[in-house]
Amino acid sequence: MRSRTSHTRSSSEVHRWAVNWLLAADLLKDHGWLCTASVVWSVVLRAGARMTSVFAACRDLASGPSDQSVFDALSDGLPKTLQVLERRLNESLVGHLSRGMRRHRWQVAIDWHLVPYYGHPQRSRNELYYGKPRQGTKKFHAYATACIVQHGKRYTLALTWVRRHETTVVALRRLLEKIRVWGLKIRCLLLDRAFFNVPVVEFLQAEEVPFLMPAMFRGRPPKKRRPPTGLHWIKRQGAGWYAHTLKNRERHVTIRVCLAYRTHKNRPDGKQVKQKLLFGAWRVHGSPREIRDRYRKRFGIETSYRQLRQARIYTCTRDPHLRLVFIAVALLLRNLWVWIHETFLAEGGGPSMTLHLEQLRFKRLLDWIAQTVVTLLHDGSTPYVELTA
Repeated sequence: MRSRTSHTRSSSEVHRWAVNWLLAADLLKDHGWLCTASVVWSVVLRAGARMTSVFAACRDLASGPSDQSVFDALSDGLPKTLQVLERRLNESLVGHLSRGMRRHRWQVAIDWHLVPYYGHPQRSRNELYYGKPRQGTKKFHAYATACIVQHGKRYTLALTWVRRHETTVVALRRLLEKIRVWGLKIRCLLLDRAFFNVPVVEFLQAEEVPFLMPAMFRGRPPKKRRPPTGLHWIKRQGAGWYAHTLKNRERHVTIRVCLAYRTHKNRPDGKQVKQKLLFGAWRVHGSPREIRDRYRKRFGIETSYRQLRQARIYTCTRDPHLRLVFIAVALLLRNLWVWIHETFLAEGGGPSMTLHLEQLRFKRLLDWIAQTVVTLLHDGSTPYVELTA
C-alpha cells in the first residue's frame, strides 16, 4: 500500500528522468563540446513536447546547437543496424520497469500504427507500408507496438518497424521476443480483427500464447435456401461458446468462438439495439459478458496512439531509422507519464489502485519538459525577428 503523504515533483525532475532513460539506453555519444548527448536529447524532447520539428526547436534555443548539428549528432551516433537500434530503443522504454512486474502475467494488446507518408523512400520501396488510402496517401511508415492494458500500468512494452515485405507473423514474432527478453509474462493477447487468419493463429498456438480477437467474416454470404455454415451459422445462435475451424487454401486450425451481445442506442431514432459480437479465442475462458468486457480493455492501446500523436516530432526526413527514433521518444514520454502516476500519484495497489490523472495531465508534463529545456538552453534574450525592407 502506498502512503497518502503528498509528493512534490518539479519540471526539472521530469526532464531529468526523460533524459536519463534515453542516456541509459546508450543510443548516442557526445558529438563535440556543445552537442553532448544530453543536450541533443533535450532538443529532441522539446520538439516532441511542442509537436514541432527539430529545426523549430533549435530556433527557439539561443544557447543550443543548430538543427544541422543535432541531425549530424543523431546520424553519427545512432546504431547503424536496425536490430541494435530497436533493441536499445526498447531498453529505453522498459528498462525502468520494476522487477515486481516480471512476477505477474499481463494482458497485452498488439496493434499497428500507421504514419502517413507523402515522399519517396530513402533506398527501397520495402521501407514503406502500402494500405488503403488515408489522409491523401496510400504510403505509410508502419510501426507495431505491444502495450499492457491493465488499469494504472498501461506501459508500451515493445516497438518495431514494419516493412512492406514483412508478414503479420514476422512482426508478431519480433514483438514477443522483445517482451520475453525482459522476462515479462503474457496472460492473454488482445488483437485486432486484422489478425484473424490461419498463419497468425497457427503461430500463437505454437508459441502457446492465449489470445482473443474479433472474428472477421470473409467470402460471400450463404445463398438463399442453403443452410449457413461456419461463422454465419454461429451468428444465428444464442450467446455462448462454439467450435470453429479456420481455413485457407492450404491449412486449417481449430479455435473457439464466443458470441456475445452489446446493447446500445441507435443514433437516428434513439432506440435500444442489440448487436451480436463474435470473438475468436484460444485458451481463454469466461462468460460472454466477461469476454466482451475483457476485450474492451484493448482500446487502451488506441489511447497510447492518441497520446503518441500529442508528442510526435514532425519531420520531412526520409531516413526510416530517424523516424523510428522520433516515434520511440513520443512513446517514452508517454511511459514516463504512466510511471509517474503509478509511482507517486496513485493510491492503493493492484486492482484497487486509484489514479489521480487530474494532478498531472499529459499535456502539462509536455509543457514542463519544454519549459525546462528553454531554461537550460536559452540565454534569456528577448525573441525578435529581423525584417528587411
